Amino acid sequence: MGRSPLLARVAQVRAHERKAVALAFACNFVLLGSYYILRPVRDTLATSFGPEQLQLLFTGTFVGSLVASPLYTAVASRLSLKRLLPGVFWFWLLNVVIFQALLASAPQSRAVAAAYFVWLSVVNLFMISVFWSLMADLFTAPQATRLFAPIAAGGTLGAIAGPLVTRLAVGATGLAGLLLIAAAGFVVVIVLVHLLMREKASLRAGGAEVQRSTLERGLSGNPFEGFGEVVRSAYSRNQAGFMFLMTWVNTVAYFFQTEIIARAFTAMQARAVAVTDIALAVNICAAIILIFGLGRVLTRFGVTTGLVLNPLIMMAAFVVIALSPTVFMIEALQVVRSVSQYAIARPSREICFTVVEQSSRYKAKNVIDTVVYRLGDVSSAWMQSALRWAGLQIAGSAAVGFGVSMLWGVIALLLGRRYEALRGRQATLPVVALGSGPID
Repeated sequence: MGRSPLLARVAQVRAHERKAVALAFACNFVLLGSYYILRPVRDTLATSFGPEQLQLLFTGTFVGSLVASPLYTAVASRLSLKRLLPGVFWFWLLNVVIFQALLASAPQSRAVAAAYFVWLSVVNLFMISVFWSLMADLFTAPQATRLFAPIAAGGTLGAIAGPLVTRLAVGATGLAGLLLIAAAGFVVVIVLVHLLMREKASLRAGGAEVQRSTLERGLSGNPFEGFGEVVRSAYSRNQAGFMFLMTWVNTVAYFFQTEIIARAFTAMQARAVAVTDIALAVNICAAIILIFGLGRVLTRFGVTTGLVLNPLIMMAAFVVIALSPTVFMIEALQVVRSVSQYAIARPSREICFTVVEQSSRYKAKNVIDTVVYRLGDVSSAWMQSALRWAGLQIAGSAAVGFGVSMLWGVIALLLGRRYEALRGRQATLPVVALGSGPID
């Protein structure tokens, strides 16, 4: 199959895949761009609570995720995926408009700030999970190994554009005005989701390489089926363990960031700029890795390498922090942590969902991406609070982070090996069976 020279060199995109990859790239760009306009608002509002109260916000977020996940599954069992996928983005668009009005009318309200923090912390995982569920339901495992890195790069570039828009606009619009800009982005996302679903149907009808599942039906089962699958399936448990431990490490770094920024800056707009600058540095580095390197690394060395690399990087980072707990090193940790998560761990982990049945891509994946993620958040947050109470502060947190990263590396190795085994077994199945077999 022919390929354009640039795509062949950089992204290894084949001719029949170009349209789908371009649409997926654009959708992820706008989605993450919109989210990274909403995120600095959340993180800025969080600084008004202080690190000693963050565990309460994380607890509220976990409860919200625990409630939202079965509701999402219940809706998914009643609507066709063709209606569900754009429908969830319409719902979130309405939420953004409501919060814009609340923040504009009560900018100093701690209740509105807490509600916004919890809402966005629940919704952001859902919208990213839904996007990657569609990707796993569109591309096969061999395609995903080549294509998920450049598609993830679209999101990373969007995450660069979002902070730039935030930095340029926040002075003129204020925090509430930023939400209207993000709402416009969600409208574009909805259009692109429709085009992606249409492209999947077109490729499937033409016999091109694509997951053979259809979006014309809903997902049967009860609202708690995703939870049951995580408990029953060894593969899903490995994925859940990977997510849980990755989130533990993320939360340690997030507490470091929030505490340091709150100490260094008193004005809310200055804090917003500091948070935005970190995000900008992270996403520039991640975009370079995703566009020019990760796809070829995964193709050559395998998904297991991509999964294990992230915890190894974080083990080294926590050693450096323990030896030199300066402001500069803590900010460097946040950059290293975020780059390794978004540029290496996420696309590697998302590839693992291409070898499971369609229902698992939307149900079990959603539980792992939201409830398990937030369980890691809240448990780590309370652990940080306990360490602070014991007087251990940053040194204690770095030691815990190192130990968790070691365990995370073991789980990553097990997950990668199981993925390779399932992919090998899937390759021996007839074409009509691809993407529809059970997981174990």
